[in-house]
Amino acid sequence: MKSYNEETNEPLINLDDFKIQKKCFFEGEKYSVRDNGAVLRHSPESKRTRSADNKWTLGNANHANPYLHIAGARVHRIVAIAFHGDPPDPKYVVDHIDSNCRNNRPENLRWLTRLENTLKNPATRKKIEFLCGSVEAFLANPSMLNNMNLSSNMAWMRAVTPEEAENCKLRMAIWTNSKNIPTRSYTNRKGAFDKRVFKPLNKWEVGLAGEPGLDFAETPMCGQYMWPGSYFPMCPKEFGISALDSYFQNIKIGELFSHGDSSPRLSALSVAKAINHPAILVLCESSGSKPFALCAITLNEKGYFIHFVVGTYSDGDTAKIAFENELSLSKFSSDGYNGFRGK
Repeated sequence: MKSYNEETNEPLINLDDFKIQKKCFFEGEKYSVRDNGAVLRHSPESKRTRSADNKWTLGNANHANPYLHIAGARVHRIVAIAFHGDPPDPKYVVDHIDSNCRNNRPENLRWLTRLENTLKNPATRKKIEFLCGSVEAFLANPSMLNNMNLSSNMAWMRAVTPEEAENCKLRMAIWTNSKNIPTRSYTNRKGAFDKRVFKPLNKWEVGLAGEPGLDFAETPMCGQYMWPGSYFPMCPKEFGISALDSYFQNIKIGELFSHGDSSPRLSALSVAKAINHPAILVLCESSGSKPFALCAITLNEKGYFIHFVVGTYSDGDTAKIAFENELSLSKFSSDGYNGFRGK
């Protein structure tokens, strides 16, 4: 039996491909559980068989949350109990280590307190540090996150093979270990991230510049994160006290921002500078398959300008909305905002 991607209808997992099978009880029900994340709910003795009984399944998606369910029960809790035992306390939650809430393989699950679930997951911790300023600020006032959406995109999440799980884990580790600023678009958009997250890493993604995911650009003092080799012609050759300010002043609307042999040509449409952290946001027109790209520039500890793509877009209105959303979320200043000259 196979599981299928809801959008592409491509087979993902053979439910009979497993090594270990265990049994457990959860909320009064008896289950058999496999180490590929599949579960089977047994019919209760001396009672009628229900529609969800005696069938191996990875669970069903629920639009209200990112988890997989079987007859209302969350599959990850069933798998965690079968392979890791009962939680130390009923209030404990299951952490999905790779941030894919539909990867219910036992090695991806662990029991944590709600606070530990927030702070021990590297991706969530990085977003908290960015949004709140520091972990200490969050601990002093956890309610400050109530109106902040940390992970709204569920489109990329799905059950995975062991190889896909490892690829995803490596990609999330690259992002969380980088010095780049988090952006809502990195994991909250449907596009390039969705397509590559479970695929083997490219050579340039592994990291050739001493940091995973980071590579030297063709322009001196420039690097690029998760981005093939490129030139950045508006990067300043000389700069004063603030290197990023010099770069910001050098970005001219309508001129070439980036180009490369294996990457599209990008021309600047709008630019803004962050208020509370060192970063520049550049909305570009692209010669790639999607005509608009949103890019960011930061400065790393070694003094290199680090460039990365926040998102690519098929139409100008969507690109403009993404740019304005990032301005609001990341607290970019309107100084230097040159308006949108999209199509």
